[in-house]
Amino acid sequence: MITGYCSNGETVTFSVADKPVALRPDIVWIDLVEPSKDEDLMMEALLGISIPTRDDLKDIEPSSRLYIEADAVFMTASLVYRSETEIPDLTDVAFILHGGRLVTIRYAEPRAFVLFKAAMHRIPGGCPSGVAILTRLLETIADRTAEILEQAVGKLDDLSLQVFGDKAVVKRRPPHFLEARLRDVAGHHRLVAKTRDSLASLSRLLTFVYTVPVVQADKDSRELCRSISRDIQTLSEHASFISGNITFLLDASLGLINVEQNAIIKIFSIASVVLLPPTLVASVYGMNFNVMPELQWQFGYPFALVAMVISAVIPFFFFRWKGWL
Repeated sequence: MITGYCSNGETVTFSVADKPVALRPDIVWIDLVEPSKDEDLMMEALLGISIPTRDDLKDIEPSSRLYIEADAVFMTASLVYRSETEIPDLTDVAFILHGGRLVTIRYAEPRAFVLFKAAMHRIPGGCPSGVAILTRLLETIADRTAEILEQAVGKLDDLSLQVFGDKAVVKRRPPHFLEARLRDVAGHHRLVAKTRDSLASLSRLLTFVYTVPVVQADKDSRELCRSISRDIQTLSEHASFISGNITFLLDASLGLINVEQNAIIKIFSIASVVLLPPTLVASVYGMNFNVMPELQWQFGYPFALVAMVISAVIPFFFFRWKGWL
């Protein structure tokens, strides 16, 4: 699907069936969402530039993601999408500045684009050029990334309360509770890791954008790029801090699992030691030799029972005295 946005706020839809002869001069942004091969060819003919394919966007070489060809500026960044789901991921988005227009090519729907389109009419001064659209869009992407990190922090706080909650609640944890929390930690780690990768990509893009002549010529866009770069740097540091908290939570959860397992092993070990003396007494009086002093004793049976109880109670209180129970 191809959508064009005019400087006056009007929206234009392009289709291969109704291929236009030329682009309207007031179109400042052309958004290509999962374009087909025919749509790529149509836009290449209208714009006079080469449109990157899906495979081109996946190239990780900086020289293939950030470059100037003729009078067109090509940039590719990785953005987080599906952040609200259990499987967040990155999608590569191409930004092209050409002829005073911004062209975006993407094969997913990051929420930042939805938010930007909804707020375009509220931008002070409007969006008279592709450079203004690009910088405002990057600002929205940075804001959305900050929102993702804030949501991650809130979820991690809730998870931390579940793991290190009230002692009365902790004692009543259901089986495999901590194992399930480990899966939650892994999900949060994936989200933050993807966000850090996205921030690194945006940082490289903004450094490149700042040097582009058309951006340098626009004072407002130049200052906004500088402000966004500072925000990206701050968000990267914040993401590193969150990643450290996730590592701590992971280590703490594994430690608690080990503590619970050790407590179970400890109970079995103490029980076996406590029951060992009564077992020895029972074994002695269960040998049934012909010559045994207590064999014909009238009180032999209760004596053996009392001896077994005493031999179990003494180790029990000894362990309590030592603080092992």
